[in-house]
Amino acid sequence: MNFFLEPLTLLTFFPLLGVLALLFLKPEWRSAHRWTALVTSLITFGLSLWVLDQFNAASGDLQLISRRPWISVAGWDIQYYLAVDGLSILLVLLTTFLMPLSILSTWTAVEERVKDFMIFFLLLEVGMTGVFLAQDLFLFYIFWEFTLIPMYFLIGIWGGARRIYAAVKFFLYTMAGSVLMLLAILWLGVYQGTFSLPGLIDRGGIPGDIQMWLFLAFAAAFAIKVPMWPLHSWLPDAHVEAPTSGSVILAGVLLKMGAYGFLRFNLPLFPEASVRAAPWVAALAVVGILYGAIVSFAQKDVKKLVAYSSVSHLGFVMLGLFALNPQGIQGGILQMVNHGISTGALFLLVGMIYERRHTRDLEAFGGLWKVMPLYGTLTLIVALSSMGLPGLNGFVGEFTILLGAFGSQAIGSYWFAGLAAVGVILAAVYMLTMFQKMFLGPVDKDENKKLLDLNWREILILVPLLVFIFWIGLYPKPFFDLMAPAVEKLLVGF
Repeated sequence: MNFFLEPLTLLTFFPLLGVLALLFLKPEWRSAHRWTALVTSLITFGLSLWVLDQFNAASGDLQLISRRPWISVAGWDIQYYLAVDGLSILLVLLTTFLMPLSILSTWTAVEERVKDFMIFFLLLEVGMTGVFLAQDLFLFYIFWEFTLIPMYFLIGIWGGARRIYAAVKFFLYTMAGSVLMLLAILWLGVYQGTFSLPGLIDRGGIPGDIQMWLFLAFAAAFAIKVPMWPLHSWLPDAHVEAPTSGSVILAGVLLKMGAYGFLRFNLPLFPEASVRAAPWVAALAVVGILYGAIVSFAQKDVKKLVAYSSVSHLGFVMLGLFALNPQGIQGGILQMVNHGISTGALFLLVGMIYERRHTRDLEAFGGLWKVMPLYGTLTLIVALSSMGLPGLNGFVGEFTILLGAFGSQAIGSYWFAGLAAVGVILAAVYMLTMFQKMFLGPVDKDENKKLLDLNWREILILVPLLVFIFWIGLYPKPFFDLMAPAVEKLLVGF
């Protein structure tokens, strides 16, 4: 097959065709810029469904492999190597699913330099998709670092009042961790003789003490990106200052790159170190769950509340992954998807009310249900999803994670699951408090009395997210079936 027509290569780099088209459009053609980016992202999503159609869910092996020699210098064999399996297929689909919805949300929110915005957004999609598909460590690092550039500009140019501070902080935090990961990648390439992830896993044999150092080097990059407590302080600033679409992609996809890194690299490459580190990672995850929930409750800015809730939700993901059993890991992967859907929807809803009121202060609202009943109904559904109400997607992921953590030999204590369960209760507290302040009570501010309910474009953005909130909540089996064989293969080394 022609290299450029191989499914994963086409999927990864197709957004570059949209970028190329945008380069030939005049800056003042704003509508053309929006439609070009939207159509490009929709076709990319269609390509991801084509990949899903060819994906064999019964196999835990890498599939649809696209592999070519790339760099051969002094015995270093660096390859262009893309492949997909049950650990990555859902995250690839999540990425391509959220992109067109995010672009559609910019229709009235982004008015300045629309052409540049759309170029950076499509470039970001290339990097994110490549991260989830790369099977060569050097290629993975290239995609990983590449995502920093478009997000830096999206925050720094189209963000809020403190956008430069937030963009620089985001860039420096992520870059600092990535340098340590690069050193670990170089060590593996030199001393193991290959940068191929499957090749490194097959060779094994890394001494236990070296494993821990390499584990920590990779973990530095991934823990910052998750973000795990106490390396989370860049996240609230980045979320609050980013444009709405940037917050959706940051929460929905970029944070998942960190958790995926632990899953894809740390667990299979350093199994002994992973078992030794499991109780410590679980402890940090539980602290993050409780800390994120408590700090969310204290926020007056609704966007910052949602941002801190991500620290709590991603704590559940890390707890599940380091349970090192099928229930925990499958729950962790599903919760990555759930968080992308529910928190992405929350950021979209916050952006919609901000466009109308130009404030995110909880005290500025009240009684919105009376003037915006449809907006209130959809916000309630998404809030209930985020807090883990049975019947909605959040419950399935959190319950499976708690089940895995409770029976985990690697973690070694029931207390981790018990304390994490308290986080579920705290999520209900801060989410219901937010909803009460915004939507219930009298409409006592004149600015709120004149608000218009959701329009058709906003409904079109939210409905696909609601479909998956109910689908995963009521019938999660197809999602578990996609990942189960790959998870079983991953755990053979444990």
